Amino acid sequence: MSEPEKRIALLIDADNAPASKIDEVLAEVARYGVANVRRAYGNWKSPRLKGWESVLHEYAIRPIQQFAYSKGKNASDMAMVIDAMDLLYARNLDGFAIVSSDADFTPMVMRLLTDGVKVYGFGEKKTPEPFVNACSKFTYLEALGQTHASVPDAEAGAEQAPSGQVASDEVRPRKNSAELRNDTRLVK
Repeated sequence: MSEPEKRIALLIDADNAPASKIDEVLAEVARYGVANVRRAYGNWKSPRLKGWESVLHEYAIRPIQQFAYSKGKNASDMAMVIDAMDLLYARNLDGFAIVSSDADFTPMVMRLLTDGVKVYGFGEKKTPEPFVNACSKFTYLEALGQTHASVPDAEAGAEQAPSGQVASDEVRPRKNSAELRNDTRLVK
């Protein structure tokens, strides 16, 4: 008898993710399991999210409308976090795929990991390191569609890019406990 496919909730911060990469994100998520839940969060009345409109229907992604209650605040982020917690408690999910370049989701990722689910992060190269490092695996959107390669650990003598980030731009494997204890940035 074969093992059942892993169930994954795909949660997209449409304000911080390009619609043009969704087919590649879904293909990558399919390598880990089935995206049973597909939701994208944003103020769908905003002209900035127009590019998402056709993609939502094509890939059966449920748009979650979130009005901005005040200027400068991102109510969509809060709605996404609340849904993630609801999904964590209410369903039998094996993982979450979070599509965003926003480090504000780092505490949510850490909380999901505490419950033993995998968190697959997807974001642009501008994604802050805390979010990248918190995920079980992180994939840079710019690298999707290219050859898959792991992002080497910076402390292991990896060649550094001019920005100070690791030169390779694909997936970061999760560090084991010994590696975490020896990570001086994390300890500080």
